[in-house]
Amino acid sequence: MTGVTTADSSEATRLRHEIIDQLRTEGWITSAEVEAAMKKVPRDRFTPPQTPLKEVYDPYSAVITKTDEHGVQISSVSAPQIQAIQLEQCRLQPGMRVLEIGSGGLNAAYLAEIVGRDGQVTTVDIDKEVTERAARLLAENGYDQVRVVTADAAEPVPDLGVVDVILVTVGAWDIPPAWIDQLSVTGRLVVPLRTRGLTRSVALTRAGDHLESRSAKICGFVPMQGSTGHEEQLLLVNGTPEIGLRFDDGLPIDPSRLDNAVTTPRVERWTGVTIGRQEPLATLQMHLAITIPGFCIMAVDEDLDTGIVTPNRKGFSLAAAEDDSFAYLVHRPFGDTDVEYGVHALGHNAQQLAEKIAKSLRDWEAHRRGGPVPVIRVYPAGTPDEQIEGDRIIDKVHTRISLSWPTA
Repeated sequence: MTGVTTADSSEATRLRHEIIDQLRTEGWITSAEVEAAMKKVPRDRFTPPQTPLKEVYDPYSAVITKTDEHGVQISSVSAPQIQAIQLEQCRLQPGMRVLEIGSGGLNAAYLAEIVGRDGQVTTVDIDKEVTERAARLLAENGYDQVRVVTADAAEPVPDLGVVDVILVTVGAWDIPPAWIDQLSVTGRLVVPLRTRGLTRSVALTRAGDHLESRSAKICGFVPMQGSTGHEEQLLLVNGTPEIGLRFDDGLPIDPSRLDNAVTTPRVERWTGVTIGRQEPLATLQMHLAITIPGFCIMAVDEDLDTGIVTPNRKGFSLAAAEDDSFAYLVHRPFGDTDVEYGVHALGHNAQQLAEKIAKSLRDWEAHRRGGPVPVIRVYPAGTPDEQIEGDRIIDKVHTRISLSWPTA
């Protein structure tokens, strides 16, 4: 397909080609089709006109297009790197039928370029303001063949039938049955799936009675709205207003057991596990999520911070809660380029919890470091445990998600 576009500024063209070449060199773009589509469609025409070109063409930054009454981001144009990752995960071919869930216009234009005139692209969003903007921008830039629908995509999209690819561009905590029903037998679902507080863009295909991941990449997206929207549960640690533990899949403990945790001396455990400052941590994060029962995210209110806890990253850290204690990851410099990972823990059983997490870190170093990411499997809700393959099972509303390491 060739979109009918007017001449864009030479600076925008230069920046667009520059970042696409960068993403290709870095390995985020691997196919000629994705490279050509991202070079052809002018990203700056799908972002707010007042946005500086340097921000529009930052390869790793999203451009916010809408916030709610509290200033919280609810719609954006994803970063070029994230768009490249997902487009590559789709493995699109000319003539394919594609459903995009989460509209903005730009991604739908990329999809239309790749599937061509013989393909079909439908983009859906629950927010009428978002779909009206997407429809206008697509038409203005020569992609009026893209069908734009305002609906809750958790329900079947009217007059859609089955599609070859479903691309979800909003953060999803669960996978509604409609997505699986609308996917062809050989189809591919690409979705930013949030599990245990960690989001991965997962490419899923059918494997018998379930879906199974073919790739999973770290990403971040605004959360889905509507009937499949999901809020994390925040447990404020009693004794301080500053420390909150965020659980994504339900509270695993009796909250009152943590009431006196912050009154105990802090335990520190250093593990001897050293990591380069630029080394990817995807497998480490998932290893902890699989092996630690009370895995969560610790968040600290910076306005109320009294120093009871000292996470390295500003305001949050990977953490875990068990019985009457909680613990979180820390690191300290090791040499010129590395850091050593350790654990801080508070509570009457802090020593045991700190050692449990330290052991998990050492196990990751010994068995998982540098290896493949876990396999993510999606089973229908109600599937018995004995029929599910995996090291950890997480129950959602519509599905049961399992996480496990590849056997090879």
